[in-house]
Amino acid sequence: MSFTDLGLKPELARAVAEKGYVTPTPIQREAIPAVLAGRDVLAGAQTGTGKTAAFILPILQNLASQQARAPRALVLTPTRELAAQVAESARDYGRHTGLRTLVIFGGVSEKPQIEALRTGCDLLVATPGRLLDLAQQQLLDLRQVRCCVLDEADRMLDMGFINDIRRILKLLPGERQNLMFSATYSEDIRELASRLLRNPVAIQVAARNAAAERIEQQVYRVPKEHKRHLLAHLIVSGNWHQVLVFTRTKHGANRLTEQLVGSGVRAVAIHGNKSQGARVRALTDFKENRVTALVATEVAARGLDIKELPHVVNYELPNVPEYYVHRIGRTARAGGSGSAISLVSPDEAPLLREIEKLLRRTLPVAALPAYAVTAAPAAAGARVAAVPVQRHEGRRWQSGPRPGRRPPSRGRAPSPSASFPRARRPV
Repeated sequence: MSFTDLGLKPELARAVAEKGYVTPTPIQREAIPAVLAGRDVLAGAQTGTGKTAAFILPILQNLASQQARAPRALVLTPTRELAAQVAESARDYGRHTGLRTLVIFGGVSEKPQIEALRTGCDLLVATPGRLLDLAQQQLLDLRQVRCCVLDEADRMLDMGFINDIRRILKLLPGERQNLMFSATYSEDIRELASRLLRNPVAIQVAARNAAAERIEQQVYRVPKEHKRHLLAHLIVSGNWHQVLVFTRTKHGANRLTEQLVGSGVRAVAIHGNKSQGARVRALTDFKENRVTALVATEVAARGLDIKELPHVVNYELPNVPEYYVHRIGRTARAGGSGSAISLVSPDEAPLLREIEKLLRRTLPVAALPAYAVTAAPAAAGARVAAVPVQRHEGRRWQSGPRPGRRPPSRGRAPSPSASFPRARRPV
């Protein structure tokens, strides 16, 4: 089956061919005809399966070639990066149609966006906050919108955008087409869909919340204080040239980045506290292999489209199991393969169990390699000698008694461990 077989016009099929795409993905085969027919759609698919083209292509065709001053289609996304990515795809797919795409998001000056809105657009891609700001200033007319898309709808709910979404929907015409696309298909999404969508076509092209089968997943059980040392060892010894590393917090991303740089790994952080310019530079350097490790938070990484990304590392497991699916979906995109590694400390054992419950499988545990533990440098640029860490064999740490420490009493029972014994820090 080709894109023309799906009913796309020659100018859209031509643009798709210029992008190098020949055969539609499963989500595209099911969603494009439904959107072209004017149906509401609730679609769930793994990241990297072509969701963006699945709604952008039929929207562009339904808009035809006539231009209007006010947007006639609206795509809402949770993050700046995802908004920019969707807009870029829309411009690529619509290059032969004469349709105009505009993107607006926060974190940058609104003046250029206001000027662009005055010239008019056909398709508007936006984050909820900036969209509401401009609408409240009466600088944006949404009364002509005939199709509204919630992209990564579950993430928008998780980020607390539900009230903003409700306010935006009130600004739109009552008669319109509604599309919801997401990597996960949670119960909250189903509840929202029941209120927003009218007799929708439900599309699920993969097992619910299933991670891509092409991703090689494995777990390293490691004490929390040794994680950064193990990560640096894996990057250097494996000669990794590109790895996306996830942390839970912005502060954690900054700290880990500094530690990796101190270990000789080219690393940069990307998160919500970074300016848009800094985020763009970090992503560009990463894509062009000037940076080896991109350390990101969950929010900042949503929407990152990095072709042939070989490695994803969960430096810290997410608190929500579904986020694990989003994270590892950054690799093995568009039919490729990839590796997802999780560094799991004893206190994260319950989180790992929840992830395995969601995946309905037990993730394989890899044996720890011999890696070096180095003390934090006393000053910037200080060099510290490496100290070998104990080897981990199976689930027992091999370690001798520390000098100067009295051996435990024979009559004292050992304290129970969390999920595996804790390694002693070398002297």
